[in-house]
Amino acid sequence: MKFDTIIIGGGLAGLTAGLALLKAGQKVALVSDGQSALHFASGSFDLLGYDAQGQAVVNPVEAIAQLDATHPYSKVSDIAATAQEAQQLLAECGLKTKGDAQANHYRLTPMGALKPTWLTIDDFVTLDEPATAPWKKVLVANIMGYLDFPSKFVVAGLRQLGVEVDLKAFTTPELTRARKSPSEMRATNISKVLTHPAVVAEVARELNTLATGYDAVLVPAVAGMRDGGEATSLKEQVDTPLYYVATLPPSVPGVRTQMLLNKRFAQLGGTFLTGDQVTGGKLEGDKLMSINTAKLEDTELRARNYVLATGSFLSHGLVANYERVYEPVLGLDVDYSGERKDWSRYGVFNDQPYMHFGVATDAKLHVKKDGKVINNCYAAGAVLSGNNRVKMADGAGVDMLTALQAAKNILQK
Repeated sequence: MKFDTIIIGGGLAGLTAGLALLKAGQKVALVSDGQSALHFASGSFDLLGYDAQGQAVVNPVEAIAQLDATHPYSKVSDIAATAQEAQQLLAECGLKTKGDAQANHYRLTPMGALKPTWLTIDDFVTLDEPATAPWKKVLVANIMGYLDFPSKFVVAGLRQLGVEVDLKAFTTPELTRARKSPSEMRATNISKVLTHPAVVAEVARELNTLATGYDAVLVPAVAGMRDGGEATSLKEQVDTPLYYVATLPPSVPGVRTQMLLNKRFAQLGGTFLTGDQVTGGKLEGDKLMSINTAKLEDTELRARNYVLATGSFLSHGLVANYERVYEPVLGLDVDYSGERKDWSRYGVFNDQPYMHFGVATDAKLHVKKDGKVINNCYAAGAVLSGNNRVKMADGAGVDMLTALQAAKNILQK
């Protein structure tokens, strides 16, 4: 089986690279062995939330220019332009977002904190400044029995901004029946119930009864898993301005993002090899000639170029044992501290060295093996070394911008 490019990994980075290459007319295959980290997403896309000193970033483009040369962004040729391409790519997939690469806004987290971010899905709560809110009186409305929305923390966070906040619970017969057990009252289960227009209308009636006299009503983001349609419909049927707040995982907006990107990939003619795992590859000199997967066994998948977008430790793109950190697919070179005692620091909230570990690449994002550059294999996203995506709040940006840069490098060869 031959392709122009094979993508290894089906998360945000892999799909971004695949979509960019498909739009350019390439024949692309994507190999993915399971769910991606998008299922944990917040509904926002971070570019750079905090600098190396932990200070909130106002202008990501300016702050990125000051980052250390080891950061993955140093391998992206034009941050502002590539960020615009990324936002346009999301829009083409059906994800309408608000935000600007040169001015972070603030998203409201499930724990009531305000975090700087780059892009946020349109219907979500956002603030231009971290110390002021546009409302005087707000209702936070949670579904009765839904535990993955820590509504009391959301209320506390809003009250710190000087907002008068009330907390109320609501339900409908359909939502009550959905709670067969606590474990079934999850965001994705609720979203399936809300695919029925009659249920959405009933929820809207409940909220209209509760929300009279408020400037806004905030609800958990559990509607619109397929394409956001139910979320828009509910918003339109509620008389009070309605906004969504991210929940604890599983994430409905994250699943929606995955589904919409997958759909666009298929529409453009991409080939999915899902539920499969790359088991190795054949190298000749400075080129990767082919890869093998667990399900296809002896069948070789060949391409002119390859993109490794397997993620970090969470998705097993990197693996650690007591002796070393390694990349399990192709045995590529990894940047990491030599001794295990140096991999972490005391204190869970400290900047942990292991979060900076990742695959070594050259300036063009080519991977390396035994110190030698592999000229037709690129890396993108969380598998790259050089940044702590949790502390710097740059994960989605690194995923998308390095993936777009890898695609450009392939197309410019």
